[in-house]
Amino acid sequence: MADGPANRPTVAWQSVTFVVPGNFADAVSDALLVGGAICVDAADDDAGSENELAVYGEPGATPGLWSATRITALVPDDADAASIAQTALAAAGVETAPVVERGQLADADWVRLTQQQFRPIRISDRLWVVPTWHEAPDPSAINVVLDPGAAFGTGSHPTTHLCLEWLVQQIKGGERVLDYGCGSGILAVAAMKLGARAATGVDIDPQAVLAATENAAQNRVNARFLDPGALAPGAFDVVVANILANPLKALAPLLAARVRPGGHLLLSGVLEAQADRVAASYAVLIPLVRAAALDGWVLLTGRRPA
Repeated sequence: MADGPANRPTVAWQSVTFVVPGNFADAVSDALLVGGAICVDAADDDAGSENELAVYGEPGATPGLWSATRITALVPDDADAASIAQTALAAAGVETAPVVERGQLADADWVRLTQQQFRPIRISDRLWVVPTWHEAPDPSAINVVLDPGAAFGTGSHPTTHLCLEWLVQQIKGGERVLDYGCGSGILAVAAMKLGARAATGVDIDPQAVLAATENAAQNRVNARFLDPGALAPGAFDVVVANILANPLKALAPLLAARVRPGGHLLLSGVLEAQADRVAASYAVLIPLVRAAALDGWVLLTGRRPA
C-alpha cells in the first residue's frame, strides 16, 4: 500500500554542501549562519585519505587548517539555499565554490532515532556497554552504562572496541590508567570497572570532559576528567590514546613520557595503511606492534623499556 500524503515525512530542511579553501572556512560558516542557515558543519574534504589532517589543539601547539574544507549548511525548506550560499561565499571573499551536493532532510524525532542506533554492545563475556535507556542484557557481567552526549565513544566504533577488548584481557587490578582524548570517558570508566585503581581522562573539548564526568558518576567510579593542560606530572601503568594517526604521531614524545617504565601504551584510531608510519614515530621511545585489527583499523601496543 503506497504512502498517502499524510504518511509521508514532512520535509523540514534542505542542505547544501560545497568545498572551500581551509583559510576561508570560518568566515564562510559565520556568513552562512548570519544569512539564515540553522547550522553549519565543517569537515576535512580529504578525510579517509592519506592527506587527512586532524585539527587538534595541545598545550603549546598551533591547530592546523584543512587545505580543503567541506561545508554543509542546513536551511529551512522554504528558504533559497542557493542564494544563502552564494551570499555567504561573496561576503567571505570566496569567488567560486562548486556545489557538491544538495538534499532534503525530513523532520523526525532525532532523539529517538539516535537512541535506536545505539544498543547494548557485547565486548566479551565479561564486559558490555549499555546505553542509559536500555536494560543490561547480562546483569551478571560488568556493564558500562553510557550516555555519550556530545562526545565520541560508544563502543560501537572498531577503534574503541579494540581498546576495550585489550582492557578486558590485560587489566589485572590496581593499575593507574590515562585515557588521552577521552571523549565520553568510556575507556577510563571501563578500566576502573575492570579493576584499575585509578583512571584519568583528558580531552580538549569541554563538552567531552563534562560528558565523561557524568558517565563516571553514572557508573559509580571515581575516574577524573580534565583539560590536558591541567594534568599533573606523573606516569601511568597504562596510557591509551584513541585519536587519529596524525595527532598520535605529533604526540609521540608526550604520550611516551606518560608511560612508566614497564608500562603499556595503546594507540588506536589508526588505519592499517597508517600503522607503520605511526609506529615509526614511537620507535626510539616505545617499540609498538600491531596487537589487533578490526574492519580496517589497527590497535598498536607496546611496553616502555625498563
